[in-house]
Amino acid sequence: MSIRERLSGNEAIAYAMRQIDPDVFAAFPITPSTEIPQYFAQYVANGQVSTEYVTVESEHSSMSTCVGAAAAGARAVTATSSCGLAFMYEMLYVAASARLPITLACVNRTLTGPININNDHSDAMGARDSGWLQIYAENNQEAYDNYLQAMRISEDPRVRLPIMICQDGFITSHAVENILLEEDAAVKKFVGEYAPENYLLKHDNPLAVGPYDTCPYCMEHKVQQAHAMMNAKEVILEVAADFEKTFGRKYGFFECYEMEDAEVALVLIGSTAGTAKACVRQLRAQGVKAGLIKLRVFRPFPAQELAAALAHVKAVAVMDKCEGNSGCGGPLFAETCAACYDLLTRPMMTNVVYGLAGRDCRVEDVEKVYRHLLTMAETGIAGPRYLHMGQRSNEQEVL
Repeated sequence: MSIRERLSGNEAIAYAMRQIDPDVFAAFPITPSTEIPQYFAQYVANGQVSTEYVTVESEHSSMSTCVGAAAAGARAVTATSSCGLAFMYEMLYVAASARLPITLACVNRTLTGPININNDHSDAMGARDSGWLQIYAENNQEAYDNYLQAMRISEDPRVRLPIMICQDGFITSHAVENILLEEDAAVKKFVGEYAPENYLLKHDNPLAVGPYDTCPYCMEHKVQQAHAMMNAKEVILEVAADFEKTFGRKYGFFECYEMEDAEVALVLIGSTAGTAKACVRQLRAQGVKAGLIKLRVFRPFPAQELAAALAHVKAVAVMDKCEGNSGCGGPLFAETCAACYDLLTRPMMTNVVYGLAGRDCRVEDVEKVYRHLLTMAETGIAGPRYLHMGQRSNEQEVL
C-alpha cells in the first residue's frame, strides 16, 4: 500500500536510493543536487543501507568511481548538476561505451557562464549525445517513480547503458509536494537484484573493461551501443507497464494532455508542463482546442510515436528550456522537426526558447505561445521559426 508523505524532489530521490540500497554511491556536492548525497549520508550513518559511500574530490572522480564500481559488477549511483555534469563529460562517454548501467540523478541547472545556479536544461542537453538514457520529471512524484524504474531499464541485458534521471533544479528539487511512496519490500522486489553477466571480478571469466579498441572492431562496438539505445524503447515500456501493474501509476514516452482533438499544441520537457496544463484548461474553457505533449523520455528519442501524436495538429510550438547554440533553435526543436519530417501532412512548427538560467515562465506567457500558434493556424503563415521568450530586448518574441 502506498504511503502518503510530503517530500522535496531531492528527498524523494534519496529516499528511493535508500530503498534500493545500491552497492556504491560516489558523492561530490554541487547546487542544487547537494541535498541528495547529504540525505543519503544520513542513511549511511544510521546504518539503514549497506552502500559503500565514497566521498571524492571532484565530479570527474565521482563518475570515475562509478565506472570502476560498475565494471567490477556493483550497482553504482551518483548525483550532480550543471558544471558537475560538464566536469564528468569524458567519463560519461566511457561509461556508455563500456556499457555500464550507472544511475545518475541529474538536478538540472544552467551551465556557466555567466555563473548562475538556477534551472534550465543546458546541462543534461549538453550530454544528450553521450550515449546515456535520459528521463525527465514534471514533479516530485515523477522524479521518485522514474528513479524506481531506472535500474530495471538500464540493467536489462538488451540495454546495459547508463541512465540519467532528471528533474528541474529548485523548482522540484527543493519544493515540498505531496507524494506517494511505496513500501520498502515492494520497491526491493520491483527493482530486483543486479545480476551482471560479465564483470572484472568474475572468477571464471576474467575480462578487461575499456581497453584500446582497434579499427577492425571499434565500429562494431559503436553499432552495438546504438542498437542498445534503440532496444531501450521496448524495455522502457515494459518496465512502465510492470510499474503500473505494481504501483498503479502510468508512464510512457510522453504524456498527451488534451491532444485528442487539439488544433494547436506545445511540446516541452519538465516542470513547465504544470504551468502549460493550467493554460490549456483556461483555453479549453474558452473553446480553444489547445493541447500539450510533455516529453518524459528524451533518450532514446521516441520519434515515430511523437510524430504520430502530432500528425493531426495544425501548428506546434516546441519549447526548449535550453539554447541549442546552433543558430536555428534548441535541441528538442531539432529532434521534433526531424521526427515529423516524413509525415504526409506536417504541422507548421516554431521553436520558443524560454526560461534560460531560471527566467520565470507564467501561465500568461504560455498563453502568448498558444495565441501565436492560433495566428499561424488561421493565416497559414509560420513566421519566424526560432524565437526567444521572456528576455528584455527588442528582439521579436511570440505575438
